Amino acid sequence: MNDINDAGLTMFHKKLSPSASLRARSIFKPALVIAACGLTVSACASADTTRSGFLSDYSQLQPRTDTVRAKVAQHRNPQLLAPIEAVWIEPTVLVGDIGDGFSDEEKTVITQEIDRRLCFALSGRFDIAPQPDPSAGRLRAAASRVRPTNAVGSSASAVANFFIPGPLGVRVPGSTGGLAAEAELLTPDGQQAAAVVWARDAQVVGTESPSLSRIGDAHQLTGAFADIVADAITPEGRPKRDNNGEDPCARFGPRIRPEGFVSRVITGLYTPSLSGGTPEQKEPEPEPR
Repeated sequence: MNDINDAGLTMFHKKLSPSASLRARSIFKPALVIAACGLTVSACASADTTRSGFLSDYSQLQPRTDTVRAKVAQHRNPQLLAPIEAVWIEPTVLVGDIGDGFSDEEKTVITQEIDRRLCFALSGRFDIAPQPDPSAGRLRAAASRVRPTNAVGSSASAVANFFIPGPLGVRVPGSTGGLAAEAELLTPDGQQAAAVVWARDAQVVGTESPSLSRIGDAHQLTGAFADIVADAITPEGRPKRDNNGEDPCARFGPRIRPEGFVSRVITGLYTPSLSGGTPEQKEPEPEPR
């Protein structure tokens, strides 16, 4: 399906002469941007921070008022956070009814990408424990909602964005997806040092690229969630970690996927399989004889 849509976009681009392309951009750009901007507020408002019951404690969560595109409630205990130097990242889980129609593979891709992004966001602030460690803090995370990306609307958005080059893209209203997730950092003795409930939908005008994958927007938004979590659990004034040239997150997959960037530039579409990471597969231990 990707090949069909990519070919169609390429043929569409080639059919336009430079002068026709310029005229089209001058006609469509103002109208599309104005229409999309008018719908951005309603798109943002649809994000929901419903509490799933995953966290050990919700009683001290307070809404953040300094976020625009996401809805966030969080709790921080500076006294409990300060002594935590190392963190074990538990595998992300799914809680509740995250959304209808997703395959087990799609759900796995989402949880693995949250793990990957959390590690990247935290590796400059904490030592990342390679396995459960009784002296390390324990980071638990869960995806509680995945709103699907609409493939038909994404194809139309990719064509529209050909006429509107620049860092911000315009999406067809109703085609954007979203993600809601929760996380908490527990001290080695099990106390909640910090907690976050977060939700965000892709914007009609924004930096998330359209995608033919139903999890395209949710996959892109995992990085935004990880950044909020890292901000919430990092003690103030903590200096950046020096990992001595080693990547403590290598087991989650590569930090950079050039093939995903190239594909997005050529087609205007985001492809999770080319942009995310695949965790390292451990060799099975030989059976005892």
